[in-house]
Amino acid sequence: MIIDTHVHLDDERYKDDLDEVLNRAREGGVGRFIIPGADPKNLKRAVEIAQNNSDVYFAIGVHPYDMDAFDALEFEKYINHPKCVAIGECGLDYFRLDGTDEAKDIEKKRQKEIFIAQIELAKKYKKPLIVHIRDASRDSKEILLNYNAAEVGGVLHCYNADEELLSLANDGFYFGIGGVLTFSNAKKLLHVLPKIPHDKLLIETDGPYLTPSPHRGERNEPFYTTFVAKKISELLEIPLEKIENITSQNALRLFDIS
Repeated sequence: MIIDTHVHLDDERYKDDLDEVLNRAREGGVGRFIIPGADPKNLKRAVEIAQNNSDVYFAIGVHPYDMDAFDALEFEKYINHPKCVAIGECGLDYFRLDGTDEAKDIEKKRQKEIFIAQIELAKKYKKPLIVHIRDASRDSKEILLNYNAAEVGGVLHCYNADEELLSLANDGFYFGIGGVLTFSNAKKLLHVLPKIPHDKLLIETDGPYLTPSPHRGERNEPFYTTFVAKKISELLEIPLEKIENITSQNALRLFDIS
């Protein structure tokens, strides 16, 4: 079994054929699906999908790009739902910062505040974190350590191959590996992958984004985790069945699902 630990099934691009997408994945060996929280306006749809499918779970959180919606997110309404397994995706993303240096500093400060608030919620409700980090490794790691995120642990979603973050494995953090691993320009990730402890590896799609080869340019979907698993197996020289078992057991343990 493979578990897709990060797939935006609540995205509009799955609206017309969600059942087909899920069944195609199931037939290919994908046994569980986790919908991260990103934009609060999609949360009700995520909850509905999870309630209608025994193998689908959801997280509740706000992506850095949607941080202005944080105060309107009804955490208390959904956090104790039996299908809610994590807080996030939350974190820091400095990739799209623009404007003056002052404007950038203001946005960074706000991102940090929202990230910290979600870490505190995770600790309060004993849920692991789904962490998004882009061009912000040092600040993200500092916050995770300073605010004792190790108390709940979590996953570095779409792990960016920054070796500075590898030590977070000692603080209960896992590393989400997706389609980027199959890209021809993923040299950094290819180099770092063998350094990730096997008991901290997870597989994800980030569908509908970051579609792996040989399907680049198409909509990503959970079935394509099979390409990621095969690539990990090839690179680590570990049988595919063992990779599927290791990563699935890791996901079941982190998100406390059966």
